[in-house]
Amino acid sequence: MALSSVTKTSWKLQDMVAHSSKVSSLVLGKSSSRLLATGGEDCRVNIWAVNKPNCIMSLTGHTSPVVCVQFSSSEEQVVAGSESGSLRVWDLEAAKILRTLMGHKANICSLDFHPFGEYLASGSVDTNIKLWDVRRKGCVFRYKGHTQAVRCLAFSPDGKWLASASDDATIKLWDLTAGKMITEFTEHTSAVTVVQFHPNEYLLASGSADRTVKLWDLEKFKMVGSSEGERGPCVLFSPDGSCLYSGSEDNLQVYGWEPDRCFDVVHVGWGKVADFAVCNSQMVGVSCGQMNVSLYIVDLNRVKKSGSLIQGLSQDDKPLAVPTSKGATLRRNYERPTTSCSRQKYQRFKRSPEGERRSPSSEDEHDDKESSAEITNPDDYKEIFQPHNAILRTPPKRNETFPAPVEDVEPTVVASIPSHPMSVVTASLALPSRRIVTTSKPKSSPAVIPSTRNEPVGLNVDFDLHFWIMLYVLVTMRWPLCVPEKLSDEEALAQIRKGHETMCVMLTSRYKNLDTVRAVWAAGDIKTSLDSAVSMNDLSIVVDILNIVNLKPSLWKLDTCTTILPQIEELLQSKYESYVQTGYLSLKLILKRFWPLISDTLTAPPSVGVDITREERHQKCKACYKQLKNLSNVVKNRADQVGRHGSMFKELQLLMAPLD
Repeated sequence: MALSSVTKTSWKLQDMVAHSSKVSSLVLGKSSSRLLATGGEDCRVNIWAVNKPNCIMSLTGHTSPVVCVQFSSSEEQVVAGSESGSLRVWDLEAAKILRTLMGHKANICSLDFHPFGEYLASGSVDTNIKLWDVRRKGCVFRYKGHTQAVRCLAFSPDGKWLASASDDATIKLWDLTAGKMITEFTEHTSAVTVVQFHPNEYLLASGSADRTVKLWDLEKFKMVGSSEGERGPCVLFSPDGSCLYSGSEDNLQVYGWEPDRCFDVVHVGWGKVADFAVCNSQMVGVSCGQMNVSLYIVDLNRVKKSGSLIQGLSQDDKPLAVPTSKGATLRRNYERPTTSCSRQKYQRFKRSPEGERRSPSSEDEHDDKESSAEITNPDDYKEIFQPHNAILRTPPKRNETFPAPVEDVEPTVVASIPSHPMSVVTASLALPSRRIVTTSKPKSSPAVIPSTRNEPVGLNVDFDLHFWIMLYVLVTMRWPLCVPEKLSDEEALAQIRKGHETMCVMLTSRYKNLDTVRAVWAAGDIKTSLDSAVSMNDLSIVVDILNIVNLKPSLWKLDTCTTILPQIEELLQSKYESYVQTGYLSLKLILKRFWPLISDTLTAPPSVGVDITREERHQKCKACYKQLKNLSNVVKNRADQVGRHGSMFKELQLLMAPLD
């Protein structure tokens, strides 16, 4: 079978089983873009080389799930934050623990290394930002101001400023030398998930759950650009600063500013991308699901990075022209120190009194001894980390691009059994790995079905052309491991189509229900539309409506709470992760917006005379309080869980503490 080959713009580089339990955090090294760190609920941090088959190093020491990881700018150190609020810093060259830092009261949400100093910033659910001196093993300063979890931290390229993004929908800019806030940006309407400094100019980019990417002028302290699109957790300026990359669900968007425009949108298929970095002329993107991590490549030579707007599609056989160089920049550039003396001047940060008195304790020393760095792949370790300490005649080839697969090649079947739990399945084969169908008893469905998945639960099959070709070949050859030999071709295909009609009926019914709710919503009665959604006894409809209402908190009323709170109880106990997340966001919003009203109404003394409006409000608040008490028991029972669900329920437990 001779099939033509076509070069791709994006492709999956590899899949790997990264941990023995769920992957909770991952980050790419931004210096080489060839190192990957993953943190898991198994309390380990694993270090990988991109496009290498095995884990290089496994770092232990944390006693609770690792929820945040970050490389230093030189990629010689890595820091990991845990669910308990502790930080551990490892020296990758020496393969040993460097520091254990304690001080946060809740799980770590964000980390960043100072660009050229031995300093580290951390943000937490406890709303505090701490600046750490890694050498002295202590907290230098604590920055207060956010009212909710700090989701992202970024140092400016010159090392003078620190930007922080929070769930309170604000971005704060801190002066490290003065130890105070310079300015605050409040134009986002929902949680801000990421901030990124321009590599040269006084410009800051931010991404939010309100589905916008905004740009801020750091000289005039005002917004200079805003682009609407899909919600994405990643933004990254190109190395030359000419455009901004934004990663969203399955897509990569390329933006320009002044004026705002979208140069290109590339479908990558990486799901919810967790991080990406530019390596030579390629972008490396990484995403995770359960215990698995997937790496993707985008050929930036084939991505449009200039122009006024998206104009057609790129030709598959021709790379795009290199964009013309831009003229003089519109704003000031960062000044970077070039000598050690000037760097020391830049590192004179404001210090708090408690930070000066901080000294290593015996408990910290014990934690350091309990931590270890296990080298699982000595050859890759020597190749990647030893060149810094030894002169090699043949240094590793770091400037090579990652090979692109041939899109249409004759499929090949490879059957192998991994010998190690961290083995890698290379994804450059035309035919993806598939589960062999046997007559044995099927495995039970997982207890929690993840919110981001690219295939049906319990089925590891990609329904593409190659699969149908191979299925036809295997069926006609009567391969005994694929289907029972007694089945005919028609019977085998009938089994494959078995659930198709059921799925069509379910989707048709869901469409009709949503259309009914939409018609009521269009009439302007949101309360009635929610009541109709609840009356349908279909949680998927309720979830769809709540996902819209949560984006605009002003739509919530006390009447809405009385309708939705019983549904939230069901959502929080659902086996679907997306349902639990929607219930968590809705309950969090209700507690923050309506608990003060409910509490004040129920504790207020009785009014004199007849006040019908007040009496109705009192009855609604009483009903909401009763439902919140029921929900508090559900939250308490689930707060002991580990991982992301545990963090969500612990946060809800803190918010519901006044109920007790």
